[in-house]
Amino acid sequence: MKTELYNMLKTSAEADISKAELTLGLLSDYPAGIGDHSTGDFYKNAEEALSMLADARDRLEALERYRKEHTLLED
Repeated sequence: MKTELYNMLKTSAEADISKAELTLGLLSDYPAGIGDHSTGDFYKNAEEALSMLADARDRLEALERYRKEHTLLED
């Protein structure tokens, strides 16, 4: 795997972790901010954020395992 591809995949997973953590924080700390949304929307958004977080962490773990098992190629 080329270093650039590894870096892109890692950065993408890290960005998804940040988005998910931000969403969970907003839902937790500012639930009134969702105002006109139903409780169902709130739960759905929380579940989606948790799934994104778990998926992104799994991707990072898999990428790290791949890196350890294979050689990263320079350009």
